[in-house]
Formats: sequence, structure tokens, C-alpha cells
Amino acid sequence: MRIIFMGTPDFATGTLQALLDAGHEIALVVTQPDKPAGRGKKLMPSPVKVLAEEEGLEIFQPIKVRDPEAVSRLREAEADVIVVVAFGQILPQEVLDLTPYGCINVHASLLPAWRGAAPIQWAILNGDQVTGVTTMQMNAGLDTGDILLKREIGITPDETGGSLFDKLAQMGAELCVETLQALQDGSVVPVPQGETTTPYASMLTRRSGEIDWSMPAVQIERMVRGLSPWPGAYSYRSGKRIKICRASLATAGGEDPAADGGDSAAGELLAGKDSLCVKTGDRQLVIDEVQPEGKRRMTAAEYLRGYPVQPGEKMG
Repeated sequence: MRIIFMGTPDFATGTLQALLDAGHEIALVVTQPDKPAGRGKKLMPSPVKVLAEEEGLEIFQPIKVRDPEAVSRLREAEADVIVVVAFGQILPQEVLDLTPYGCINVHASLLPAWRGAAPIQWAILNGDQVTGVTTMQMNAGLDTGDILLKREIGITPDETGGSLFDKLAQMGAELCVETLQALQDGSVVPVPQGETTTPYASMLTRRSGEIDWSMPAVQIERMVRGLSPWPGAYSYRSGKRIKICRASLATAGGEDPAADGGDSAAGELLAGKDSLCVKTGDRQLVIDEVQPEGKRRMTAAEYLRGYPVQPGEKMG
């Protein structure tokens, strides 16, 4: 098929590569404009643009894809279908109707669950045991189009946002290729999504990672995993930011004194010989790895050698 590919972040690059490997013709790659990054605010291309340049593909970076000039540029590509993967702009109806097969989207959840910008992280934060990817025929709503194909995967107890991202990116790429083939041979029947009780997967910001120690330990542990590697779960100690890189639930009745918080207040630090716990709203959370502000990532034992805990000291 002759395809217009619309995508921006790392999650989309696997699908673009899979389409190329499957022999599809990429008429045009549409991605977000280069954005300033780093201390020098140097303009940086999106991961999709980097791959497109490596493959010698034609690239289009409209500020607003709904502008008449942008729509005209898409029409000139004379594509059979538009494939959209985490593009970052809402498409107008004129673009949705532009090609014979319309716009096909790859979404990292089992729709209608977790519509929105951060479905991977929210599935972990919510404690879901299963997630997956969905291809859908896009409409004017936000992730509300008819479902084409789905594929699911279990969420492991130690799953992080990063590990699940990698799994779903590969799965989504494979499912997109399968979906286009099914569209061509007429073997797929679009199914309306219907309603869902799952909340909207709202966009994450850097502040999303700040820990409220009054929450239950299980929720904070999910937060540490779900927000890894970005934006990362963090708190403050003596005014210095500290990132919680890995944590686990304390075992009741354990021998380590750090696991016995007694009547300590939420946020209170409890240190054993080589272990560190923080009292949460209901129990202790074991802190396995941290990254102090301006320092490298380290184990709790390494951290305690340089930053001993004082009695009654609290996080937050």
C-alpha cells in the first residue's frame, strides 16, 4: 500500500520500520517540528524524523496539520491510507477522510480502556494485570474510533513503564502490518468501542512523579515502576530531590528493623544496617535503589553510607 505515516516519538519508529520491511511504500512521513532540547536549547529532530532521514523518506513537519496548506500537501501524496502512531496533533475530519482506507491508529492499550496520552504508564499505576495494543479506524473523537484488531499481553509484577513500552512498541508494529493486510483482503470487520469505566489516561508531566507518602505502599510501588524511566518517582530529603529508582513492599514480621515502622508517621525514614524503608499510609515501603540530586544511581546500602538517617527524619 502507498502510505502516509504520521508519528513522532520512539514508540512510532518500530511501526515505521515494520511497514518498510513489509514492502509498503511510504509516500510521506509527517512528524512534529524540531524542538529545542538540552541546556543549549538546540533544535532536535523527533525519533521518527531521524529514522525517515536514514531511510531517505520524504518528510513533512507542519506546525498545524489542519492548516489548508498542510492538508493540500497530504492530498498531493495520493496515498491509500494514513497510519498514525503517537503523532501529537488532533486530525481534522478533512484529513480523516483523505484516503480510501482512512486513518489507521495504533494505540497502546486494549481500547476502550485507557484512551488518552499515557496508556502504558496508567495501566501499571492502576495495577492492571493485562494490557495490549489496538488498531482502530480513527474518527473525530479522542481514541474512540472503531476497533480493527487487538493483541494482549500480561503485565509482570516487576514491569516498568520502560519495559512495557518496548514490548508494546514491537507488538503494535506487528499488529499494524497485520491490520493493513486484513484491510486489503477484506477480512477485518470494524467493531464500535462502546463505553468504558476506565479513566482517561491523562498526560504525564515532571510533577506527576512527586510521591505522596500518605498513599498506600502498593500504590507508591506501582508509581515507582510505572513512571520509570520518565518522569520518575521522586521525593525530597532535607530540601534535596531524590529519585526513587526501585522499591518493594516490606515483608511483615521481617527481621530487618527498617521493616518495622511501628507508629511512625507517613514519610518517616527507617534505616537498618544496609536497608532503607519509608513509612507510607499503611505500611513500610522498602527503598532498593535511589538517585540523589546530582549523583549517580545507587543501592540503598551505598546511599546510607554517604547519607545516614537521623531518628525521626522524614521524606517530602
